[in-house]
Amino acid sequence: MKKKSDWKVHLLALVMVIIAEAIGTKSFKLGPGNVLLLPMLYALVIGMFLPSLKLVDRDDMEIASPYIGLSVMFLTAKMGTNIGPNLSKIFSAGPALILQEFGNLGTIFFALPVAVLVFRMGREAIGVSFSNSREGSLAIISDLYGLDSDEGVGVMGGYITGTLFGAIYSGLLAGVIISTGLFHPYALAMAAGTGSASMMAAAMGPTIAAYPEMETELSAFAATSQLLTSVDGLYMSLFMGIPLTEWLYRKLGGKPAAGKSGKEAAK
Repeated sequence: MKKKSDWKVHLLALVMVIIAEAIGTKSFKLGPGNVLLLPMLYALVIGMFLPSLKLVDRDDMEIASPYIGLSVMFLTAKMGTNIGPNLSKIFSAGPALILQEFGNLGTIFFALPVAVLVFRMGREAIGVSFSNSREGSLAIISDLYGLDSDEGVGVMGGYITGTLFGAIYSGLLAGVIISTGLFHPYALAMAAGTGSASMMAAAMGPTIAAYPEMETELSAFAATSQLLTSVDGLYMSLFMGIPLTEWLYRKLGGKPAAGKSGKEAAK
């Protein structure tokens, strides 16, 4: 019976991938920028309706769960192959682009207090607050805690939310920040490289619209920032982001996980 359920999970995943890829990437204009809808979004939406359509049950979900960790393992290997060939580009990018990763750590001090003190989240707050919950974050949490842990629930929630609303939010936020006139165009382009292609494209739309004469330079800065976030951002999150989030979580009086604590799970 379990073997049949395994095949059912694989078959449903294949059908969702075929449908999502058939729809393809779509875009629409929102304010000054464009919002991209990627196949991953369609697959997530389809998956949300499978239980309502009685196509999957709790047993199917439990069988499918381990495959997330397996998929993330391949994702981690793929990301690792991108690091070596791009080291020269990183070193030639200059200190400003390289040091920008420290700025990403600052967002922990905004996100974690809201998660713990306002929404009363448990250790899920660690998974969702230490980064912007993209693919590299899934790999880190999967390796340290496991995606079936509280931290894994948090990072998966952030990943799904970012996939559904991240591009729209990035485009709107970029438009608001540009209107303040507080930041140099290069800084705006660097900030667009968050590690998500759809979010970067959405943020660059209003940026290029505001500074059309600098389109080439801004695109170059955004692309380099995107590369850096995908490469050294992984290590920044692993060796600094997670420890900092764990420390701040304890300072805020966060409650331990049921059963194993996050640190025990990490061990």
